[in-house]
Amino acid sequence: MDHGLFGPGSVTWRVMGEPILLVGGFRALLMQGLHPRAMRGVAQNSALMDPAEAWSRFLRTTEFVRVRTYGTGAEVAEAGARVRRIHSRLTAFDPDTGERFRLDEPGALRWVHVGEVDSYLSIARRSGVRLTDAEADRFVAEWRRAAEVVGLRADDVPGSVGEMRDYIQGCRPGLRFPPEVPHPLRQSLNAPLPAYLLPLRPVLPMLTVLAFATLPRWARRLYGLPATPLGDLWATATLRTLQTGIGLVPAQVRYSPDARRARRVTDGHAA
Repeated sequence: MDHGLFGPGSVTWRVMGEPILLVGGFRALLMQGLHPRAMRGVAQNSALMDPAEAWSRFLRTTEFVRVRTYGTGAEVAEAGARVRRIHSRLTAFDPDTGERFRLDEPGALRWVHVGEVDSYLSIARRSGVRLTDAEADRFVAEWRRAAEVVGLRADDVPGSVGEMRDYIQGCRPGLRFPPEVPHPLRQSLNAPLPAYLLPLRPVLPMLTVLAFATLPRWARRLYGLPATPLGDLWATATLRTLQTGIGLVPAQVRYSPDARRARRVTDGHAA
């Protein structure tokens, strides 16, 4: 059976099947926003700022993450080729240097990758998903395969939690939120949604605030937000409460069809 990049024995399938990881997706976008070139590349070439297209873009991104995580090898290859093709054709302007740069430059891609891995792992562990240190390292190492999908080499990205921590620390001097880009917290207050999802509008600011609170303190300060130990405690307690509540929902309801298939394979109920 073709399990794509990861498979039923992977830490990735176990972690990514948790609905609480939705907060990790929001956090990953906030981490991306602190890399000036990565954020300018998105802002200047996508529908991110267009209210009429923002929801469609969100759905496309969500579908890419789903396929990359649970898709077959052929599905992952097709999705990756599409993303690499798009990135290779696009450029953006960096007002700090006066240069135009390609969206597929390794520096920005590497930061986006690490911000995503760090976010998923951080949210999983803080919400109470059981992971040993060795399993956390395996998660980071497994995601080297995901890095290759967007055009990076596996050895260009961290392969352990320690390497990831060192990489983020080394990037900090060059990180900041570009002043010309709308603040994501303000955007969340007026997030465009299809009519059938309008009842969920109050949830988006709440998710964004929670995602902000899970960022490292230095990252919150770069966004111009307060960063205190009390905020850290609130974020962790909220994640634990949400995870506990989600745990009361039957597993067949909570997880995606792909994750259910993964569990069936693990349990020996599928070929």
